[in-house]
Amino acid sequence: MDYVKGIFKKRPNRFIAEVEVDGEIHIAHVPNTGRCKELLVEDAVVWLKPSDNPKRKTKYSLHFVENRGHLVSIYSQQANEIVYDAIVSGKIKELSGYDYHQREKTIDNSRIDIYLANEVDDCCGMSFLEDPCFVEVKGVTLVVGREARFPDAPTERGTKHLKELIKLKKDGFRTVVFFLIQHPLGESFRPNWENDPVFSQTLNEAYENGVEILVYKCDNRLDGIDLIPEAIDFDLSQ
Repeated sequence: MDYVKGIFKKRPNRFIAEVEVDGEIHIAHVPNTGRCKELLVEDAVVWLKPSDNPKRKTKYSLHFVENRGHLVSIYSQQANEIVYDAIVSGKIKELSGYDYHQREKTIDNSRIDIYLANEVDDCCGMSFLEDPCFVEVKGVTLVVGREARFPDAPTERGTKHLKELIKLKKDGFRTVVFFLIQHPLGESFRPNWENDPVFSQTLNEAYENGVEILVYKCDNRLDGIDLIPEAIDFDLSQ
């Protein structure tokens, strides 16, 4: 994929950014609803995906920002795709062994990012799914020192997702919240108690109720992003 280099100027709202490309100011879509204020600072180098869709209001989407000499992915929805592809290709050992993989599974009033199960044939030539596992993915871009933290801003939606996983776990299903660190400097993880104590406390409650926590990071390049197949340590304490 060909990216265009730009210079970040400001972010009028959470959906758009003003960027400079070849001396001209353009409006770019920001595919991340988090604050990203530690990353999107004035004159930061950004990498933009151009669009040739004439119906789009913005010519570019802001996918990467350079921070402390490293390329950080801020395309939050891409985290789901990266984790899903890594599961299918067997790079996440804790989630290996499933032969059925589905993105965005709806159950009751909830939509979970990834649904895993095993397909079993019965004696009548029919098949059914067993051993279901529900995985909710969170992309992490905030890194303080070498410690990754989530969220970078209060997230009622994120807390709601954790409560849904707790309910599914109590109903007898395997559930996992998966944090993908999208900043190469992240070497450990903790919830962001300072910015969102409600989410952080709910994450602790989820873990105490049997919801599994997995933390991985990815290797970012302009020509592709790969998940590094090794789990990272986390600390849930305040």
